[in-house]
Amino acid sequence: MSSTRKPNPARRSERSRKAVLAAARELVSELGYAKVTIEAIAARAGVGKQTIYRWWPSKGAVIFDSFLALSEGEEGVRLPDTGDIEADLRTVMRATVAEFADPAFETPLRALNTQIIDDPDLAGLYREKLAGPLDQAKKERLRSAQRAGQLRADADLDLVLEVLYAPLYQRWLHRSGPLSPEYADALVDVALRAFAP
Repeated sequence: MSSTRKPNPARRSERSRKAVLAAARELVSELGYAKVTIEAIAARAGVGKQTIYRWWPSKGAVIFDSFLALSEGEEGVRLPDTGDIEADLRTVMRATVAEFADPAFETPLRALNTQIIDDPDLAGLYREKLAGPLDQAKKERLRSAQRAGQLRADADLDLVLEVLYAPLYQRWLHRSGPLSPEYADALVDVALRAFAP
């Protein structure tokens, strides 16, 4: 008696989806955003163009989801909370600086940022799926610091995040200085002095 199994379409679809996302990340790193096409992604992933268009409305959406896929499986975003806001922010900011300085992340991240500028739908998707949840996790950690008396109780948490991240983003965007652990620590020091109780 032969036990011929039919292929599981859900498993095949998931395998194809992962192949498309990996291909998109690889191609953006190799070629830059402008030179990546849906056709190239499909060829690299071993799927048809129609498969990609069934799941994503645009090249930008595929590339954006390829970034999101890097954190798949994580149960929400949480920042470290050791009870020491300075140590926790140093850990987070040093990791952020390291990621921005890593060529494997920098090239696709620059490409994504360029596309977000020109694509309002992609910008909305970015805020909804990535920036929004990350900001909420950061604010939750800052609220914990407020409750512990480590930050002013009336501190505007959006402004705290901007003081921490805007200089880093600008330095990265303009390539105006090194992205180092010392720079990350300096940003934490400035923010904590500005919002000290």
